[in-house]
Amino acid sequence: MELKLYVDRISQPSRAILIFCKANGIEFEEVKIDLSKKQHHSPEFAEVNPMKQVPAIVHGDFKLFESHAILIYLAAAFPGVADHWYPADVHKRAKIHSVLDWHHSNLRRGSVGYIFNTAVALALGLPPNPEAAAEGEKLMSASLATIESFWLEGDAPFLVGNSKPSIADLALVCEIMQLEFADEEERDRILGPHKRILKWIEDTKNATAPYFDEIHSMMAPIREKLKELKVQASKK
Repeated sequence: MELKLYVDRISQPSRAILIFCKANGIEFEEVKIDLSKKQHHSPEFAEVNPMKQVPAIVHGDFKLFESHAILIYLAAAFPGVADHWYPADVHKRAKIHSVLDWHHSNLRRGSVGYIFNTAVALALGLPPNPEAAAEGEKLMSASLATIESFWLEGDAPFLVGNSKPSIADLALVCEIMQLEFADEEERDRILGPHKRILKWIEDTKNATAPYFDEIHSMMAPIREKLKELKVQASKK
């Protein structure tokens, strides 16, 4: 069955799914849904995902949206996927689910709140919201501290005491990579105090090389464009 991924690489969960498929040799067709052009609101895409959000997939006649559900499905549906991504052991699997559930209410909410109100809003022609950005940064920083003190157990390099990455590692690291859209000073302020987080990011990159850097290569030119927009906005 043909697998189609409806994604925009500016979207962190879209990147996680693309990296997962490439790292596991899963063949797919990438269908770009350009968020900047509001293609996710088109009637055609609504037939794929009535919620009008990326990512979404179509596998044969099966449609699915929500990134965590997609990662779980792909790990289970394709027999060549290594067990460490989504273990057969029910206890290990439950721990991965607990991380993914925590992610949506904590790290992701903080990341979206901060990046949208400092960078993405400018790209969409909207005024920045410093108060909302500050709240997002506060939650993101607290979430990073929780990852370091709780989810990265003992000396294990990956989440919940694992020696190899799971879909949870990929989802959370791609979330943190949204900070690449921020200025270097802002990234250093938020990530600098978290040395273990930085090592975990590098370990996840290395475990999914060369696909991690390939999929994230679009971020640097977008960051430069956002810098230009910030300069223009400051002159108004």
